[in-house]
Amino acid sequence: MALRKCACIDTLYTELDWLDRFQAAKNDGFEAVEFWDWRIRDLEATREAAEKAGIAISGFNGDADYSLVDPTHKQKYLDYLKESIAAAKKVGAASVTIHSNALGDGGIVVNHYDNLSHTVKLCSMYDTLLACAELAEKEEINLNLEALNITTDHVGNFLATTQMGAEIVRLIGSPRLKLLYDVYHMQINEGCICDTISNYGDTFGHIHVADAPGRHEPGTGEINYKKVIRHLEECGYTGRVGYELFPLTDTATAVKAIMENA
Repeated sequence: MALRKCACIDTLYTELDWLDRFQAAKNDGFEAVEFWDWRIRDLEATREAAEKAGIAISGFNGDADYSLVDPTHKQKYLDYLKESIAAAKKVGAASVTIHSNALGDGGIVVNHYDNLSHTVKLCSMYDTLLACAELAEKEEINLNLEALNITTDHVGNFLATTQMGAEIVRLIGSPRLKLLYDVYHMQINEGCICDTISNYGDTFGHIHVADAPGRHEPGTGEINYKKVIRHLEECGYTGRVGYELFPLTDTATAVKAIMENA
């Protein structure tokens, strides 16, 4: 059974107006869409466009200006997450994505927290995630915690390995808190994609796809995505695969490669 494909419409279909991207993604065979910052979108119009196109909204980022690793941010993080959950419900999304560090324009890590020890960062992240999971269970929304590469796109991000993220998810043990496994980011940080899926796939709530290097469509880099997708299926993954990638030339060419390689 083919995994459900989700288009990130902040990187794909950018040649179209925002509200036209939903129908375009549906026409190309995507089951869902996702995007980044809900604050800059008209949520009512966004929901209407998705419903008209008959395509689901998978989710968007839910943490914005605050960091899990900063113990002084705990309440601010939770307060903003509540707003993000409300926004998700308004557009009919089932999940929000969260990160260890606040990300600014272009995904730049706002604060590396060099003044805090690894222990403080880890304990703060665990403590705040416990509260996040309780909130998610109460609100019946899924949270996907994403690790990011720390050499190319997100220098200074604390959560950089699948193992750390997966072990925290397992320790907390909430059905509403999962890991977002981004194949592109983790190929850069750690490699061993199929072994990682075998070891930690039970914690995955969402997948992100882009080839490496370059963050373009499958087939433009070194990752064997046909093998990766097949291995996800063999390991029992049933969630969505989100194509969060920047077309090497244009969306039409990228979508053709997506459908051929996955």
